[in-house]
Amino acid sequence: MTGSATGLPNLYAVEIQAPDLKAYASGNTGIPYVWTFDSGIDGPHVAVTALVHGNELCGAHALDWLMRMEVRPQRGRLSFAFVNIAAFELFDPEVPDGSRWVDEDFNRLWGPGVLSDLSRKQTEELRRAREILPWLQTVDYLLDIHSMQHKTEALMIAGPLKKGQDLACAVAPPRHVVCDNGHAEGVRMRDFGDFGDPTSPRNALLVECGQHWETESTEIAKDCAVNFLRHFGSVPNHFQAERMAQRPIVLKSEVYRVSGPVTVKTNDFRFAEDWRGFERLSKGTLIGHDGSEAVYAPHEPTVLIMPSRRLWPGKTAVRFAYPIDPAETHP
Repeated sequence: MTGSATGLPNLYAVEIQAPDLKAYASGNTGIPYVWTFDSGIDGPHVAVTALVHGNELCGAHALDWLMRMEVRPQRGRLSFAFVNIAAFELFDPEVPDGSRWVDEDFNRLWGPGVLSDLSRKQTEELRRAREILPWLQTVDYLLDIHSMQHKTEALMIAGPLKKGQDLACAVAPPRHVVCDNGHAEGVRMRDFGDFGDPTSPRNALLVECGQHWETESTEIAKDCAVNFLRHFGSVPNHFQAERMAQRPIVLKSEVYRVSGPVTVKTNDFRFAEDWRGFERLSKGTLIGHDGSEAVYAPHEPTVLIMPSRRLWPGKTAVRFAYPIDPAETHP
């Protein structure tokens, strides 16, 4: 197996190629690679973003597909944004895990005061986050498209609030909805500002469309984008009806609440087994070791969400979750 710039061996074949995005470089908002179209009719500003991580190609393919179709909003505004282009331009199918970011994780920069902190070390991701900030602050509803390290079923990250859970269930697929508080390392874009305010109507979802480089991840990304745009009336209900009639239908969402992330403390974190995600384990099952400290499943059942291969101090090794009734209330 070929190694990557992150020191991780490649476990999966790279089935999809990086799309050519040069045609979108100019944008039409004054921000490179950010496109906004205004219907001239009252309605929300709906946005779909891709490439928050430069090696997650499915969202780029979905946005390229929508742009090639010249999709325009029937009401409100509609934006398509290719985010961490600098990392994407480093993508190499021989080392596909090596272009997740240039300097740091773009999706941990969105906490209060981070972007306004002038003493913070300037990185490519910080520069780009500051560049898109004025645009992001105008977005009412955001779909942020991602993919995962392991080949497991796709899932929606709905955040900690009931409004995120309800939106995720409304725009499914995918059928798995994960409600969580994020990562100790920093705040995600989907939790930024009003998206994370229970009193604000603004809302956001993050979708994990399957393994990074599997062909099906691009199809799931397209499905989610179509359903998201339909849900908010940016496109007619019959938009892509023929395509969607051939795609899997979710009759009922399966919702999980994350009890907490396991944040790596030492340089010697190792899993007890080759966990891949959605394992349903009994309370007390040995999950792994962080240095000399054993890590056990904390509740019955314990569902593993997105076990990571990036087992460095400060990173999330895995999230522990338990299933809940979609009707259950929370903040």
